Amino acid sequence: MLVNKAYKFRIYPTKEQEVLIVKTIGCSRFVFNHFLAKWNETYKETGKGLSYGVCSSELPNLKKELPWLKEVDSIAIQSSIKNLADAYSRFFKKQNDAPRFKSKRNKVQSYTTKHTNGNIAIEGDKIKLPKLGLVRFAKSKEVEGRILNATIRRNPSGKYFVSLLVETDVQPLPKTNKEVGIDVGLKDFAILSNGEVFENPKFLRNMEQKLIREQRILSRRVKGSSNWNKQRVKVARIHERIANARTDYLQKISTHIVKNHDIIAIEDLQVSNMMKNHKLAKAISEVSFLL
Repeated sequence: MLVNKAYKFRIYPTKEQEVLIVKTIGCSRFVFNHFLAKWNETYKETGKGLSYGVCSSELPNLKKELPWLKEVDSIAIQSSIKNLADAYSRFFKKQNDAPRFKSKRNKVQSYTTKHTNGNIAIEGDKIKLPKLGLVRFAKSKEVEGRILNATIRRNPSGKYFVSLLVETDVQPLPKTNKEVGIDVGLKDFAILSNGEVFENPKFLRNMEQKLIREQRILSRRVKGSSNWNKQRVKVARIHERIANARTDYLQKISTHIVKNHDIIAIEDLQVSNMMKNHKLAKAISEVSFLL
């Protein structure tokens, strides 16, 4: 069965490659915001928006006006227009809110480029990316399947990652002829109907004092200064460590449950309403019901 599967790796770009990544992120954001403004303006004047084809046809003229757009991956810029069109399509189908302007202050910055004529490929311990060339990466597993696109991200901690979307053949898991019900809670993360219990590690509580200390130091720094930025990275890395530990724990539990049961039943919780209880909101958020 052919499915789309994602692989995520950390990459280690050189200084020159970092500069180009930042430029590409900035150009993709600029193009997205530029056509979003035109889309909104056209809608106000005519009652109809634009289309991907119209925006795409105007891109060459925009590049002539702004030559610095030619310095980065052209497919990444094209993809930002496609993302805008898809966002409006989902909005008109009432699947999400209207697209908003992207900000350079967003915690995670990224751009997406498509695989064309072998421009994305794995070569040993390096990955080939458009305009960037060969970039060293942490190859934690083999990539199996046909690469469709790549998304390059920069986290608040300053780390860079690449997510590869591939089309691959996945075999279904063997039948176990077992079924299970799951009851989630705060004291224990989950209790299965067969008696199996998964504890709540409380990753945030375990590092809360360290996080508070580093955030207090950050609050005393002059915003925008070199020392402020260094401290900001320290705080971001603590948050990242907590998030990574929580994600790893949740994925291990979900994988274990899925592999060992054919039918899984779980209670339907109104988490957004539960979060309104200020005495329990922090505990509910930490236990990751939202995930």
